[in-house]
Amino acid sequence: MAGPVKAPVPKLVDVARWLWITSACLGMLRFLEQLFDREMLVAEVRRQNPAMGQDEIDAGVNGGVLFGLLLAVTLVIAYTRLANAMARGRNWARIVLTVLGGASVAFGLFRLTAWASGVAAQVGVEMRPVDLAVTAVTTVLDATAIVLMYRASAHFRKQAAVDSALRPS
Repeated sequence: MAGPVKAPVPKLVDVARWLWITSACLGMLRFLEQLFDREMLVAEVRRQNPAMGQDEIDAGVNGGVLFGLLLAVTLVIAYTRLANAMARGRNWARIVLTVLGGASVAFGLFRLTAWASGVAAQVGVEMRPVDLAVTAVTTVLDATAIVLMYRASAHFRKQAAVDSALRPS
């Protein structure tokens, strides 16, 4: 007996898949770069909790770094799985990626606008050039991936038709 019929993945959908994965990996790398700035993390904990001893600060920073690593890996795996499900024609994955990507684009545009207008500096938010560059790149990647997913809508209709034909009545 033959396995399930797979609709071929259109080029636009395949490119969108890799844009999602690339964007997630870039975001993770930026997050990891910030996470491994131990001096900044210790200074921030010390600023927020001046009564804490060095052992408590070290333990808190270590726990935060471990949690951050787990979170970063989990998010990249989740984006990769969603992008692969979307490429297989799963409309629900396309919708989830659209919502997540739309939020990412909105947040990225907000950050870039706050920096360009000087509002971020006025409220004391420091935005390093690397952060700005990664924000700009991931915003463009996410917006492009969303557009490409919807340019190939027929792929999702075809896969839905294949899935419904394979379901027992």
